[in-house]
Amino acid sequence: MTGASGNIGRLVVDGLREAGIEVRALSRRRRDDLPEGVEGVIGDLERPQSLEGALRGVDRVFLFPVPETAERVVDLVRAAGATRIVTLSSGAVTTGFDTDFHLPVERAVEASGLEWTHVRPGEFALNKLWLWGPSIRAERVVRDPQPEAAGYPVHERDIADVAVTALLGDGHTGKAYTLNGPALVSHREQVDAIAAAIGEAVHFEVVESRVAREYYLAQGGFAADNADFLLGFEDYSGAEADSGEQGEGTWAQGPVPTSEEATGRPARTFGEWARDHAAAFG
Repeated sequence: MTGASGNIGRLVVDGLREAGIEVRALSRRRRDDLPEGVEGVIGDLERPQSLEGALRGVDRVFLFPVPETAERVVDLVRAAGATRIVTLSSGAVTTGFDTDFHLPVERAVEASGLEWTHVRPGEFALNKLWLWGPSIRAERVVRDPQPEAAGYPVHERDIADVAVTALLGDGHTGKAYTLNGPALVSHREQVDAIAAAIGEAVHFEVVESRVAREYYLAQGGFAADNADFLLGFEDYSGAEADSGEQGEGTWAQGPVPTSEEATGRPARTFGEWARDHAAAFG
């Protein structure tokens, strides 16, 4: 397991443990907080030479994306005798926006000759916790320029479930699963779902994009790091965009691929996600 402490990786670890699988978790430094039954090993994907011991005896690998070293890491995985790699990728590869980050990792894995599956999540529902959580907790308000902009935010547990399914099951080799939430949900509807989950009203304050940008930059963290992209001031590659009003855009209504294709179970709704994270918004 690479990326075992991340928002997806830790859930993959849980799923593998529940299935009775021996798990080895890679981290850059010693960790004393690993779940019982998980072996911790030290290594760094950015320093492939540190991985040889960590990979010894490993059968299958969940690969976190580090494009700069992907080819060498995959070579080491193959040399260690592993037979399958499941890659944490991005829905932006499916849409063609990602050509220099996740895509090179996918290509390195495909060229390995090993069994492979790519997991390509679209918009993380978690983004809204990182983006709106501070103002909801402090003021019970969300400031956003586009109440009707909509998307298909995906629950992180659905992403992890697909990864576990691909690591353990048959019939997933050579497939790339693009993952979305099951329904188109506007920003206003997302805020309403969060309000319902916490049992308190949350005010949606419509502001201009540049005003929202000021709030997000002042907030720091995820909001500051991603403000320009989320509000339309720069495109996926980081280049300056023509207008600050394009934001995340609005998807066309219609069927989209979800985790159900891999797991056979309905994808979790945004309302379920909001209930699962109600305490974090409290």
